[in-house]
Amino acid sequence: MKRYWTLLQNEPVLKRLSIIQLIAYFGAWFSNVAIYTLLIQMQVDATIIALVAALHFLPGVLQAPLSGVIIDRIHPKKLMILLTLIEIGCTLLLLLVSNREMLWLLYILVFVRMGASSFHFTVEMSLLPRILEGKSLQVANEIHSIIWSLSYTLGMALSGIVVYWVGIRAAFVLDAGLFVFALLLLKGLMFDLKSENADSRFIIMMREAYCYIRTNKVVLHLMLLHAVLGFTAFDALIALSVQHYYANIIAISLGIGLLNASRAVGLVIGPMVLGNWVNNKRLGWLFIIESITIGLWGMVMENFYLSLIASVLVGFVTTTLWSYTYTLLQHHIRSEFYGRVVAYNDMIFLGVGAFTSLLIGYLAKNTISLETITFILGSFFTLCALYYGWIRRHYCLKEIG
Repeated sequence: MKRYWTLLQNEPVLKRLSIIQLIAYFGAWFSNVAIYTLLIQMQVDATIIALVAALHFLPGVLQAPLSGVIIDRIHPKKLMILLTLIEIGCTLLLLLVSNREMLWLLYILVFVRMGASSFHFTVEMSLLPRILEGKSLQVANEIHSIIWSLSYTLGMALSGIVVYWVGIRAAFVLDAGLFVFALLLLKGLMFDLKSENADSRFIIMMREAYCYIRTNKVVLHLMLLHAVLGFTAFDALIALSVQHYYANIIAISLGIGLLNASRAVGLVIGPMVLGNWVNNKRLGWLFIIESITIGLWGMVMENFYLSLIASVLVGFVTTTLWSYTYTLLQHHIRSEFYGRVVAYNDMIFLGVGAFTSLLIGYLAKNTISLETITFILGSFFTLCALYYGWIRRHYCLKEIG
């Protein structure tokens, strides 16, 4: 923990960005429980739940070619303010969704809001390597992932309680208020950053990024390596497990909130324990451990209380995998391509997350058990460990720090 506090004290821009991240990510997750609870109350089938989960990822896939160029041309603060305003508007408009006939509006609002959220995320992740480097960048990524996980924990858990006590609509109103608070903090964020590509043309910049990734194979392989973390997009799986196994013992909103919160406890603790231990040589073992813990969760899924414990174990390794693979990628990108490469990286990652959500819905609708689905998702991490071993044999990866 000491290394986190030291870096935050020495880097005032990172400190304010981290506070903004905490509030904005909390807001992004706070209304998710309300959305899934609303869908289950409408008695929609598994494919609709999976589609809504996929809509959390698809915007980032579709907008990546343009968003990366925009990030490399426009000042990050202006972008983040605009994106936060979009999130506020979409969150308030969710109040209009009250029945199945309004599902079309829910789809649009989730799509646009998560598009703004993923864009916001890409802006910040392309900003970090411009103000930090080496081990400081790895620690900043760990702080970022811990904030994401803490926001996920508190957002899901508290939203479950709010939805249970005061209802779905109150959750949406409170959520919009959080984004307003983040907007006020953003206006006070001050830093000097000159774009290296302000006068370049869009098409030329897109072509340059494509050629850069194509000719630097190690960057492409690190993008694919990081994208495997998209197979931890368990939102649809968790909502379905509550609907199928736990609805008779706990309120739906509380069940969804507690399961997500349990996994996020592991997400928060993991990097504190593993952050100093992980390196290029040991990274492969973390993929193996992730595969094992996901399989263990599948084995105990029918038991709510054992599932809570297993969820903590699933989250324990995930954050470190995410932050270390992201830092490895950032470490191998030339500075003038940060925005575009990070945007394409997020496109692949979010594409895998969208595919995972749709796959869960498709398999569940075709009577594949949730336990089997969980084992399938876990197996991808075993394959990824082998893939990482291949990368290390064929490329010389820079050590971080």
